[in-house]
Amino acid sequence: MTLAHPQALWLLLLLPLGAWLARRWRRRLVIGIAFAAPPGLAARAGRRARLARMVGVLRLLVLAGLIVALAGPQLGRAKVKSQAEGIDIVLALDISGSMRALDFPPGNRLDAAKRVAREFVAARHGDRIGMVVFAANSYTQCPLTTDYEVLLRLLEQVDIGDIEDGTAIGMAIGNGLNRIREQPGESRVMILLTDGMNNTGVLDPLTAAELAKSLRVKIYTIGVGTQGRAPYPFEDPIFGRRVRQVEVDIDEATLQEIADLTGGLYFRATDNEALGRIFERIDALEKVEVETETYVEYRDIGARFLWPALLLLGLEVLLRGLWLRRLP
Repeated sequence: MTLAHPQALWLLLLLPLGAWLARRWRRRLVIGIAFAAPPGLAARAGRRARLARMVGVLRLLVLAGLIVALAGPQLGRAKVKSQAEGIDIVLALDISGSMRALDFPPGNRLDAAKRVAREFVAARHGDRIGMVVFAANSYTQCPLTTDYEVLLRLLEQVDIGDIEDGTAIGMAIGNGLNRIREQPGESRVMILLTDGMNNTGVLDPLTAAELAKSLRVKIYTIGVGTQGRAPYPFEDPIFGRRVRQVEVDIDEATLQEIADLTGGLYFRATDNEALGRIFERIDALEKVEVETETYVEYRDIGARFLWPALLLLGLEVLLRGLWLRRLP
């Protein structure tokens, strides 16, 4: 709450002085009557004095309410207006067969990627985020949106085997650029996560990176997989599901070059903790300071003090008219 005329509250300091003067006057009046009047009249005067004190309190409350109303109490509600746009972000997720590797327990590489992607999306505010997935080809799983609930539901539906097996990194970049290039925002970012090397598709990854550079789209690349060999599940026709060790083969040189060309960074994630830290760092790097303008709407509430004061004033008049009339 605030006051339109706070200086009016200084008048409250006069109330104790007025109350003291009125008390002295009433005391002298009662003493004079007690010595000059018959006993019955003196007792009546004492009752009148007690009523007069009550009326005096009422008058002080009336004056206090009027003074507070005069000060102009106001209630305010702050409003914030945003003056900046968010970032446009495309997540490009590898869903090729090699993402089944079990080096990110308790699940596989895709499970880990989906988990940190969920956390990344939950930490963003006001950004448009879309998602493309890729294996031998690429398609859009979710266009750029600020409806994160829809995005997260579509993320949950992503699974290995949705696309023919292979790793088309160049096609993933190209598809992501098609999603983001028409957006009006100044800051446009792609996060590409893969565990292999480009082995299919009509678009070369470095050619796609040059195109991203011309469109001023920054690409952060993430190579997912432990060093050396990783456990990989496969179906044995006799013994059923089994796990064997396979070589981890990530084209780090190409992923590094893609990041360098576009002004992004390359990261290598060898476990769950490292993958989480990578997304946290990207989240910290790609923040836009949102300029805001704060203003306050005020509403006068002086009537809340004025009406009770008027009611108390009416009560005082009633008491004076019925019980505090002048002695005959």
